[in-house]
Amino acid sequence: MNPIIHRSGLSVAGLLVAGGCALGPAVAAHAAPVQSAPTTSTQSDKGHDSRSERLLNVDYQAQPNFFYCGPAATRIALSAQGKQLTQDDVAALLGTTEAGTPSALDTTRVLNQLTGGKYKTAEIPDDVAKPSEVQRLRDDVRKALDDGRPVVANVRGTAVDEIGTPHSYEGGHYVTLIGYRDGGQSIQIADPADPADNEYWMPLDKVANWIASRGYSA
Repeated sequence: MNPIIHRSGLSVAGLLVAGGCALGPAVAAHAAPVQSAPTTSTQSDKGHDSRSERLLNVDYQAQPNFFYCGPAATRIALSAQGKQLTQDDVAALLGTTEAGTPSALDTTRVLNQLTGGKYKTAEIPDDVAKPSEVQRLRDDVRKALDDGRPVVANVRGTAVDEIGTPHSYEGGHYVTLIGYRDGGQSIQIADPADPADNEYWMPLDKVANWIASRGYSA
């Protein structure tokens, strides 16, 4: 059995838990779309220009129920690439049910179906990311975002962002990685679970360990 599929689990187990607050599905259902402005800068690296920061412009929409995190995160990624689908449209393509979206293999499949086939699935198979896997995530995120393609990540457990806010999804969740700074050492996340805290920065190693035991589409 493919370990990505085996460990994928539910999108969110009954409640949307973000920043220590339990959010009922109705809260997410009434979220208005929010857009992020693009930000870029460059730095010199051994005589070559190396981008140190990238932030993609996306059309944020919160998930309308406890099991639509996969469709919502995938839709956010598609919006940066000029694809305007509803969450229901994306859910149908993903095969999402009340049990959630099976795995990152499905988000990769649908992203490629709709955008031309540049996405690949990467797995972090153990419970803690190895240094090489953290570096691979950094490289994958930078390459994808520099190409204008947000990354969709399947995460599990609790991770703390750069301002100290915990984001907890013990049953599993999908988020969209939409930006990086400090050369990829910090990642901006668009989180469809909580419209009140829908974007936040998180250190790269914490993002990698949040993905650990699952996978991502980049």
